[in-house]
Amino acid sequence: MAVYNYDVVVLGSGPAGEGAAMNAAKAGRKVAMVDSRALVGGNCTHLGTIPSKALRHSVRQIMQYNTNPLFRQIGEPRWFSFPDVLKSAERVISKQVASRTGYYARNRIDTFFGTASFADERSVDVVCLNGMVEKLVAKQFVVATGSRPYRPADVDFHHPRVYDSDTILNLSHTPRRLIIYGAGVIGCEYASIFSGLGVMVDLIDNRDQLLSFLDDEISDALSYHLRNNNIIIRHNEEYERIEGLDHGVVLHLKSGKKIKADALLWCNGRTGNTDKLGLENVGLKANGRGQITVDEHYRSEVSNIYAAGDVIGWPSLASAAYDQGRSAAGSIVDNDSWRFVNDVPTGIYTIPEISSIGKTERELTQEQIPYEVGKAFFKGMARAQIAVEPVGMLKLLFHRETLELLGVHCFGYQASEIVHIGQAIMSQKGEANSIKYFVNTTFNYPTMAEAYRVAAFDGLNRLF
Repeated sequence: MAVYNYDVVVLGSGPAGEGAAMNAAKAGRKVAMVDSRALVGGNCTHLGTIPSKALRHSVRQIMQYNTNPLFRQIGEPRWFSFPDVLKSAERVISKQVASRTGYYARNRIDTFFGTASFADERSVDVVCLNGMVEKLVAKQFVVATGSRPYRPADVDFHHPRVYDSDTILNLSHTPRRLIIYGAGVIGCEYASIFSGLGVMVDLIDNRDQLLSFLDDEISDALSYHLRNNNIIIRHNEEYERIEGLDHGVVLHLKSGKKIKADALLWCNGRTGNTDKLGLENVGLKANGRGQITVDEHYRSEVSNIYAAGDVIGWPSLASAAYDQGRSAAGSIVDNDSWRFVNDVPTGIYTIPEISSIGKTERELTQEQIPYEVGKAFFKGMARAQIAVEPVGMLKLLFHRETLELLGVHCFGYQASEIVHIGQAIMSQKGEANSIKYFVNTTFNYPTMAEAYRVAAFDGLNRLF
């Protein structure tokens, strides 16, 4: 067995692992990266964020082509299959892998491809893809192995018509009707994608409201537009059993309903990738969802083992994972790059997309904070009219006395970009965080960003 010595060994090359490895390397540490695939990038690049967002972009383009009157001069609406649009995602993935491989090479980070497990607190054994076993000895470790779809034992995922959010990327045809079980972020995103391809979608939600962590008005808007795209949303439902057929699947619900479709996509929960890490060899134990508990410095109960990203749970976002990994390494190297990552915008890539940061109306009301609302509807914005993207709005929540910006909620075209302007103002201290910034600042015209000016005037006009 070959033995290699490092300062820091990072397990997993997704956003959290990459953030940790790069920060440690730039601080002068000798770093190794271990990933279970033969390529870097983690689940984010190969199965989750990048493929689904590339799919969504292609589907949005198809929808625009099929609905914009301008394109009728070119030809009739076109139908595209799921495998067709998947090809664009594959191109993006290969480019991402090439870029990220270059990062490790430039920063002289050694990469090992195989399954790592702790032998003790100071070493991991890596069973490489070629069958060789190598031992990596290090002072500190960062666990960033990510998560995978939760698979209950009573659902047959080996059936050719039953998929989860990983295996759906192997779908070789376009179903006429699809059941999506689970209406969280991933379920809603895939409902949008398949609906945009003309698939009839049944979205099964075991709660009474879609994405209840969102502002109620945004959640209601999402529900309306999903239904407007012919998606049937069924709230407060739980599965009893899933029956696989030769040419389809039947979902039996506890309410007595039965739904038949060509395929079923399971999107109900995720579990941390910790089962193969040998945590018992270092005295660590994952919780019931396979997650590792850490403190604010991303240190586990074993002082030299840190963890970041999906494997620690909330907020399970690629954006947050990168910062968590960087902060975990910052705790190790002590170079003032540590911060507890809790100021995270929500980015939901449905069609239309959603993004928000800060408090919701419900939270402010419960906390008895006197707030006011300012809105800008995209249908009145010149840039949205030019882009033929009239759906959506920007909603600002601010303190009616201090004018402090308390929450930004955006639904529609470019929402995940627009939110960052509000985020920048909310992060200012004292009087610098004020809704007056938006009326005293000149925005380019026409832009989507000027929705802040419109929403600010709308809100200020409500004060008395």
